[in-house]
Amino acid sequence: MHDTPLRSVLFMPASNRRAMDKARDLPADAVIFDLEDAVAPAAKAEARAQACAQLAAGGYGDRPVVVRCNGLDTPWGAADLEALAAAPVSQLCLPKVETVDAVDAVLARLAACGREDLPLWTMLETPRGIANAASIAAHPAVAVLVLGTTDLATALRVPGGRAREGLAFALSQAVLAARCAGIPVLDGVSLVLDDETLLAEECEHGRALGFDGKTLIHPAQVATANRVFGPAPAALEHARRLLAAWESAEAEGKGLAVLDGKLIETMHVDEARRLLRLGERLGAGAGAAAGG
Repeated sequence: MHDTPLRSVLFMPASNRRAMDKARDLPADAVIFDLEDAVAPAAKAEARAQACAQLAAGGYGDRPVVVRCNGLDTPWGAADLEALAAAPVSQLCLPKVETVDAVDAVLARLAACGREDLPLWTMLETPRGIANAASIAAHPAVAVLVLGTTDLATALRVPGGRAREGLAFALSQAVLAARCAGIPVLDGVSLVLDDETLLAEECEHGRALGFDGKTLIHPAQVATANRVFGPAPAALEHARRLLAAWESAEAEGKGLAVLDGKLIETMHVDEARRLLRLGERLGAGAGAAAGG
């Protein structure tokens, strides 16, 4: 998962079969079939069945296909876990996670259904979830942190129109927790559907804070997230030059490596290698991700 591109992660309502079918041909890095917020109570059972059918049908390429279940504190959570435990789902997204105990409760329920070792994407959507971000991220079953910025902004009483400014501390807390745990972290969705410039600014803000990618609610947002969170050609070229300078210094027995007048340290080399691996993965897998 650490080298898996997660620039764009698209939520698709599991109640909408046409949308889930369309996702096979979209260039999103990952897809989340949503059984929670995007599905009305009366449609929960049908959506659950449709999500399992789509998983069985496949055709989404080698990218992650995740299902967001309902919480165990809802009337639908236990049934979701029972059905998904028997389905070919490879990763599960948990909404509104606030404690490690909540993660363990889901794992215990899955184990009772005969399913163990299922990687979890945990959503931090409340002040308590952010306060416990470090312990949640450190849980061995947690593979990805996902921010639920809409609910979080409401819970923090951030005035409308200034949500990103008011969320900055919470967002950085989540990034810090993910980096300590060595797992990816995804920014929350943007509700902007008709302003590409504003969406790009929000993506740039997330990238500046250290996020690996962004969750999305509409296919039209995918291209912008891929562009902003993807490695730019100039960044890839710089990474190649940095590695070349480092390897040359090592070959010559020099104690120091310098590029463009700046000292190269081991951390810079590690980041350059990570960036190049990501670029190679995208170059090799873009077609598969787009075409399923």
